[in-house]
Amino acid sequence: MKILYAIQGTGNGHISRAREIIPLLQKYGELDILVSGTQADVKLSQPVKYQLHGFSFIFGKKGGVDHYKTWLNMNLFRFREDMKQLPLKEYDLIVNDFEPVSAWACKLQGIECVSLSHQAAFKSKKVPRPRTLDWGKLILSRYAPTKYHIGFHFDRYDTFIHTPVIRAEIRNLKSENLGHYTVYLPAIDDKRLVKLFTQLPNVTWQVFSKHSKVAYQEANVFVEPVNNEKFNKSLATCEGLFTGGGFEGPAEALYLKKKLLVAPMRFQFEQQCNAYALKQFGLPVIWGSTRNWLPIVKNWVENPQKHEFDFPDETAQIIDDMVKKYARV
Repeated sequence: MKILYAIQGTGNGHISRAREIIPLLQKYGELDILVSGTQADVKLSQPVKYQLHGFSFIFGKKGGVDHYKTWLNMNLFRFREDMKQLPLKEYDLIVNDFEPVSAWACKLQGIECVSLSHQAAFKSKKVPRPRTLDWGKLILSRYAPTKYHIGFHFDRYDTFIHTPVIRAEIRNLKSENLGHYTVYLPAIDDKRLVKLFTQLPNVTWQVFSKHSKVAYQEANVFVEPVNNEKFNKSLATCEGLFTGGGFEGPAEALYLKKKLLVAPMRFQFEQQCNAYALKQFGLPVIWGSTRNWLPIVKNWVENPQKHEFDFPDETAQIIDDMVKKYARV
């Protein structure tokens, strides 16, 4: 059996999940990997057969998407050419993690593919989401269209939705509390974060920044370039994680029983939905309209947080069911 696994390369969550799923898919046949996008800091250990430009949202430094850089990064001609060159008919199973080039190529060629992603969960009307008019809704529904859907979310909101894929490297961590707080807010410049966190001098902050190429310390704030191993170690030993409205990062923190505070990116509808779902569980959120973050962060640090999430390891069974149901063999 030949399998194509197409992965979105914007952000680290898709790649992190893929590192867990790839070895499982390889058990069923010959696996080719396709990655499109330009914003991931985490890398795959397996060879990538198709590395495409795709369509990535560029992180800004003020809490949202940098629309101008995103527009400059677009290359619709290349997108179309990449679609035409993909030999999709060679594959018995095409698995898509919110990757647009292969998804649209399948749609135009009349080839079935299955989405295996967090975004697939939003095909259900039962998934919590804010009642807002947002162009992001259209992007979420049309960005990577597929015929079949297997989704992941913080809860089993529907029959085709499963709890998050927690990487083995996270499940194997020894979780303890050494008192510091871990921060990953890729859409915010680290200088802004340092200015905020130095106002809470009795707290140690370990900030992982997309915008700094060197490590440095300012008072009680330690800033590091994004590094998977260092981040995992910091997360395992922290008291809490302050992060954006992504999916994998918050899920891993909840699995490790850490306190969680999220600040979803502005102009990013999926992150707004994730934050809205976490809010339903009683977890704190800093919305884009909040001007003064300090009182919320201070309250989060000073008070305990209780939550109970059950994320069992079901990934192997999900992959087995998917292959048996959707492979064309």
